[in-house]
Amino acid sequence: MRSVSVWREPGMPALIGMVLAGFSGYSLLMPIAPLWAARGGADEAGVGAVTGVFMLFTVLVQLFVPAALRRFGWTPVLVAGLILLGAPSPAHLLSDELLPILGLAAVRGAGFAILTVCGSSAVAELVEPARRGRAIGAFGLGIAAPQVLLLPAAPWLAEHLGPALVFAVATIPIVGIVFAVPLGRRLDALPPHPEPEHAHTGLRRYLGLLPPMLLLLGVTLAGGALITFVPQFEIPALAATIGLLLLTGLAALSRWGVGHIADRVGAARILWPFVIITAAGMTLIAWSVAGAERTAALLVGMALVGIAYGALQNLTLGVAFEAVPRRDQVVASAVWNIGFDAGTGLGAVVVGALASAFAFPPALLVAAALSLLTLPLAFLGLRDRRRPKVPIGA
Repeated sequence: MRSVSVWREPGMPALIGMVLAGFSGYSLLMPIAPLWAARGGADEAGVGAVTGVFMLFTVLVQLFVPAALRRFGWTPVLVAGLILLGAPSPAHLLSDELLPILGLAAVRGAGFAILTVCGSSAVAELVEPARRGRAIGAFGLGIAAPQVLLLPAAPWLAEHLGPALVFAVATIPIVGIVFAVPLGRRLDALPPHPEPEHAHTGLRRYLGLLPPMLLLLGVTLAGGALITFVPQFEIPALAATIGLLLLTGLAALSRWGVGHIADRVGAARILWPFVIITAAGMTLIAWSVAGAERTAALLVGMALVGIAYGALQNLTLGVAFEAVPRRDQVVASAVWNIGFDAGTGLGAVVVGALASAFAFPPALLVAAALSLLTLPLAFLGLRDRRRPKVPIGA
């Protein structure tokens, strides 16, 4: 009987340390790089393009991370990702013109692609399937902590302490190399996974990844829209801040907590309630934005979406890992991350376009409807799923 906590599983402390460093740099520059472009005279489209280019190169490079790991191994790929993510940060001080900033965003996006795909893949390699839900939850807390703490603080730090300090501190992903090297060596030393009997060939072997990816896309579309546009709702600034804290904080907690349940009953069995919670939360937010003095409803809606946002991140990643043989789990990680990043970007684009044409309430209702359309996917594959029982104290 295993009693070692997933936090102390060999390789997990190094993984958590690496993602803490990597996501700290990401969180600091996510709001500051666009602000730097605005300072240089970029218009709204140019400012938005900074994030757009970052996410575009993240998704594009994620497609090639599995092949890079097979060819070069874990250690050099991890180190390269952290350097690409952190090293460009001080170069922002050389120019606040849009084109150089977009070039730096592309380089950072490539590094972020490596960090995200390798990070979630490493969870599947380090911890056995019976405890994978809790391991994904621990990994999620390592990702969420810097986002909750540093992302909202970055503009304040830049204003009061100067952007140079923020750009300097945002090189912290390079410090993550201290953790990446021992993590990579451990992963490189693991024996290769054998080809399973009766394995599908070609693209058929990856068809099982589509349902969890689309489920994730539905909830991240909602979350991406809220993260982007809540500050633009006609609500008090304090309410917007509290709402975003509820969204991000509860997402972190639910992503961690739901892993314990998933390890006992199976991730696929508890997908559907969180799809409904997503749609209910977005509908409540749409209603609150449509009228005055409905701040309490807005906060409840943000809390609901936050709970579903975190839970579905954990559960869909677990289902994606179950959908393919162990040798293909890095591909599952890449597909999952593409779904996450594409959903986040689509949320901003789709809701922004609809809000511009109509208003925020109908735009948010469309996001609720899109998330609800994924509900049938939450019931696929439940038959014949069996999970090993896990001791309560494991």
